[in-house]
Amino acid sequence: MSLFMCIADFGPLGRTNSFCPVRWVQAPSAVKDAAGFRLGLSLFRLLIAVLFATGIAEAHPVSQGAMEVVIFPDRIAVRATVSSEEVLVAAAFGGQKTSLPLEAVRGHGNYLLAHLKVTADGRLLVGRVVEAPEQAVGRPSYALEYPLTQGAPTRVEFRQDVLREFEFAPGNPWEASYLVRIAQEGRPAAEGLLLTTKEPLIFDDRRHAGGSVLAAAGMAGPFVRHGVTHILTGYDHLLFVTALVLAVTSLWDLLKVITAFTLAHTITLALAALDLFRLPATIVEPMIAASIVVVAIQNVFWPKRSQGRSRLLVAFVFGLFHGLGFAGGLLDAMADMHASGAAVAIAAFSVGVEIGHQLVVAPAYCAMRALHRAQLAKTRPERFVKRYGSALISLAGMIYLVAALREASP
Repeated sequence: MSLFMCIADFGPLGRTNSFCPVRWVQAPSAVKDAAGFRLGLSLFRLLIAVLFATGIAEAHPVSQGAMEVVIFPDRIAVRATVSSEEVLVAAAFGGQKTSLPLEAVRGHGNYLLAHLKVTADGRLLVGRVVEAPEQAVGRPSYALEYPLTQGAPTRVEFRQDVLREFEFAPGNPWEASYLVRIAQEGRPAAEGLLLTTKEPLIFDDRRHAGGSVLAAAGMAGPFVRHGVTHILTGYDHLLFVTALVLAVTSLWDLLKVITAFTLAHTITLALAALDLFRLPATIVEPMIAASIVVVAIQNVFWPKRSQGRSRLLVAFVFGLFHGLGFAGGLLDAMADMHASGAAVAIAAFSVGVEIGHQLVVAPAYCAMRALHRAQLAKTRPERFVKRYGSALISLAGMIYLVAALREASP
C-alpha cells in the first residue's frame, strides 16, 4: 500500500479509520521494529491533531511585528503594527466568540495593551488604546498611549508576553517579537531595537542620545539570537534539514549538501532584504512543505538519488524558497529602517540562522555516524532510522502541505 493511501486513511484529527499496512517499510527485526513504528506513528498523530485543530499553516510559532515609540513630556505614544497571524492566534485561542474579522482585529488592541508592560523610571504606566483599524485589510496597526504625570522619563522599559499563553504545539508556546524604533520628541530616533518575550527593551536617555548609530552598533546580538530562535522553533526548516542529514554517508557529503542549501537561502534572503525579489506566503509556505515531502520520500524510495548531484540540486532549489521563508514578517517590520541598520539586522539574523542549523545538523550527523558504526545483531540500525525517520518526516510534510494549501485557497 502506498504512503498516499495510508494518509487518506487517517480520520479527523489524526485518528485512523482502519489498519494501514506500510508494506514499503520492511523491518529486519519484526517485533522491535513494529513496536517502534507504532510508537512513532502515535506521536505523529499528536502532531496531526495539533496542526489541524489550530488550522495554522505557518510552521513557526513566532509572529513578527513593529513598534514606533515617541516619548513626549506628558505621554508615551506607541504605534504597534502587528501581523495578521498574531490577531488570528489571539482570537482563535483566546476564546473570542465573534466570527467577524473586523471585530477580532479591533478587539486585538485591548489584548495587546494587556500584554505590553511599560515602566518609566521604575513606575508602571497605565495605558489606553486610542486608535484601532477601521477595516480588516493588511497588517493591523494600533495606537497606544501611556500618560506621564512626572515629566519625560530618563529610562523607559518595555516588556511583553504576547501570545505566550497559547501553545503552538505541546511544550512550544507562541511568541511575538517586535522591531522597535524609539525617540524622544525632537531628537534622533534609535532604531533596530528588538523586543521579545525573553528580552525586555530598555531605553536610556543618556545611552541612546546618539540615535540610530548607537542602536545599530548594539543590535547584532539580539538579531543573532532571533535567527537562532527562528530555526529552533521552525518545524518546517528542522524537518527539511533533518531529512537532508539522514541521507548523507560522509562528512564531505554533509558539507556539500548543507553548502548548497545555505547558498540558496542566503541568495533569496538577501534579494528579499534588498526588496529585489519576493513571493507571497501563499506560494512560499506550500513550496517549503513540498520540499519536506520530496526530500523525505526520496530517502525512502530512491535512496541512491538521495546522494550526489540530484540531492544537491534538490537542496539548492528548495533552499531558495526556505530563504524567503526565513525573511517572513521580519522584512515587513524593517520597511522603515535606514539601509545601514537593515544591513546589520539582516546580516546578524543570517548568522543566527546558520548557528541554528548547525545546532541541528551536527548532533544529527554524529548520531547517524554512531549508528553506522554499531553492528547490533548484525543489523544496520542507521538504515532503520533513515527509513522510518524519513517516512515520519514525509507524513509531517504532507500535513503541512495540506494546511498550507488550505490557507492559500480563496
